[in-house]
Amino acid sequence: MWWHSTGLAALIALLAISSPDRGFAESPDGTVLFQNVRVFDGKSSELSAPTNVLVRGNKIEKITTGDIPIDRNAGTTVVDGSGRALMPGLIDAHWHAMLVRPTPPEVLANDIGYTNLLAGVEATATLMRGFTTIRDMGGPSFGLKRAIDEGLVPGPRIYPSGAMITITSGHGDFRQLSDLPRTVGSLSRMEQIGGSMVADSPDEVRLRVREQLMQGASQIKLTAGGGVASPFSPLDVSTFTEVELRAAVEAAENWGTYVCTHAYTPASIQRSIAAGVKCIEHGHLMDDATAQLMADKGIWLSTQPFLDMTSAAALGPQEQEKKRQVVAGTETVYALAKKYKIKTAFGTDILFSKALAERQNARLTDLTKWYTPAEALSMATSTNGELMALSGLRNPYPGKVGVVEEGALADLLLVDGDPLADIELIEDPAKNLVVIMKDGKIYKNRLNP
Repeated sequence: MWWHSTGLAALIALLAISSPDRGFAESPDGTVLFQNVRVFDGKSSELSAPTNVLVRGNKIEKITTGDIPIDRNAGTTVVDGSGRALMPGLIDAHWHAMLVRPTPPEVLANDIGYTNLLAGVEATATLMRGFTTIRDMGGPSFGLKRAIDEGLVPGPRIYPSGAMITITSGHGDFRQLSDLPRTVGSLSRMEQIGGSMVADSPDEVRLRVREQLMQGASQIKLTAGGGVASPFSPLDVSTFTEVELRAAVEAAENWGTYVCTHAYTPASIQRSIAAGVKCIEHGHLMDDATAQLMADKGIWLSTQPFLDMTSAAALGPQEQEKKRQVVAGTETVYALAKKYKIKTAFGTDILFSKALAERQNARLTDLTKWYTPAEALSMATSTNGELMALSGLRNPYPGKVGVVEEGALADLLLVDGDPLADIELIEDPAKNLVVIMKDGKIYKNRLNP
């Protein structure tokens, strides 16, 4: 598959000499004490009074306005916050770790080792922007996740979906016309590298879902309708039948997890819900009745604030026109989400551009067109953390993410300022995120160089 050991070895060597911040994961085996910080817990609308927060191992052990004695024998690292804001690490609920930097043709044509190196470097950059967790919504990120979890590569927690599962001509089918007719039993380049898998019957859907679960998928993604980037996939087309979608849901539920679907239109969303899908990705073309159905059924909406055409620069004319339709629907999807109080997650879905990835944080501040800064930050922390927990027994990181509370996993950001008062601080992570901690380990510390 995509991740080869030679590529991993080269990536480790590269990061050893080119990491943007020296001293990655320098946290001691003992404890870290944040003194005199004002806490945004991921839910509140105001910062706390001056507070002390003790991290032991990879969890938050104690939060108090009182003193916490320093245990010198435990090798405690003390971080003097001087009144700065301590908040949960950011979570991107719709990310493609393997597809952020290469263009679509490059994904298919590049040497596999190079693609892995590129993804590893981007994973480090993602972490250094303050995103300590991402939900990967399509692509062969299993090897990258393993390397990050084992401490070989600095990067965020990854909740992997594995390959996107699509149909012939569906979103995610990047084959050329010359690849047709499909020969049953043979795999195209996109399938060989684990980017997406074609499934044209309920039995094929079950097979492909089970393959992703076998590799470690925490949730499953199918493309239930047309998409922007795929050349043969009109937005109005509904792809999988209800029976096919239900086959995926059944296979995922047997493993204690859930299915999410890429779906823009009312028809594709409603068919997904009828089949038992728990989370809709995008939804920009939904109507009022569909939004009410989602609210009534408790279905998650994982959507993105697409406000302009900058992300379409690498696409062809037809794909750009589809992007315009999606951008035009952004106002509608957020208005309906608020009207019906739909459980709404924040993601960015940034693809094919290093420059766009560097604006990941700005996508969060874009939410303030519809939400207060506190609501936007809550969506990107505690609300997204609830969505991560939906993977149940397949959750690769048991424990709570997205909150600052006792017993939660220690993914923390120390912000030079108050992001609830000035959310634009988040847009410049290099300057304003002075400490970045993931899993109890400090990956950036400008206060204790």
